[in-house]
Amino acid sequence: MRIAVFSSKPYDRAFLDGANRSFGHELVYFEPRLTVETVGLAAGFPGICVFVNDRLDAAVLEPLTAGGTRAIALRCAGFNNVDLVTAERLGIDVVRVPAYSPHAVAEHTVALILALDRKIHRAHARVREGNFSLDGLLGFDLHGRTVGIVGTGVIGRVVAKIFGGFGCRLLGFDPRPNDDARRLQVEYVPLDELLERSDIVTLHCPLTPETRHLIDARAIGRMKTGAMLVNTSRGAVIDTRAAIDGLKSGRLGSLALDVYEEEGDYFFENLSDQVIADDVLARLLTFPNVLVTSHQAFFTQEAMEAIATTTLGNLRDLEQTGDCANRVPMPGR
Repeated sequence: MRIAVFSSKPYDRAFLDGANRSFGHELVYFEPRLTVETVGLAAGFPGICVFVNDRLDAAVLEPLTAGGTRAIALRCAGFNNVDLVTAERLGIDVVRVPAYSPHAVAEHTVALILALDRKIHRAHARVREGNFSLDGLLGFDLHGRTVGIVGTGVIGRVVAKIFGGFGCRLLGFDPRPNDDARRLQVEYVPLDELLERSDIVTLHCPLTPETRHLIDARAIGRMKTGAMLVNTSRGAVIDTRAAIDGLKSGRLGSLALDVYEEEGDYFFENLSDQVIADDVLARLLTFPNVLVTSHQAFFTQEAMEAIATTTLGNLRDLEQTGDCANRVPMPGR
């Protein structure tokens, strides 16, 4: 299949080209994100391959169809950036990578928590300037702390297993509790109770209309004073302005983000010589108790290999059989 690959960085090309030796697709790479302004690049491609910040609403899907595109391959698990109602109406197949390396995201979550708790980012900067003082670097033992896990799917369960090893008490919230999590000693409780009891709250749920701004001003108001909030799922699960208010008031003791609800114009790009025009993001970066990474939790060699192989396999299956096990379910089906 002839495939236009959007939001492609050198590392994407390396892994996709490596995997493609087993599939034989014709891959054409485009560095820009897929938007209304760039959709013309996809004309004549039966398939396109996109990532988390590509735009796939009706204004993009309709010209895609007019240009001959019939398949969209997401090289990620989430599909909140796709207008599925319009895709179904236009007869576009949408496939995704439902699982690649849950360990990658879970381990990055733990890395963020450890770094933020023990002030490793601040200590590193100090030592490089010859400042070996410990003032302001006091952390806390994870052992015996209560960790609230919002979303106990595969990633959430790996997080639970790791924190169980630290000797933490584990609380879970999920509309669909599962026995695997219970076997890891996760105690399922309502969300409000999880917020009230947890020293650390970590988010591992998809972005849906029900989870958008799940952590808002009300939710933050129910958290323990000084608790840590961590998000490696999707940015809009947190109301960022409410989080900033929580940091300013002291209700939130610290915040770690690998995702941000308005990340599209910033994450994955080198903007070191530019002024950040997003006032909310710029404000976040001024807090000493905030740690932000650029949507890199998934970014391990194992995950990238799995993403490339699954993505190209999905497109092969659609081309050869018209079906795919990783097809995103459409609203009308």
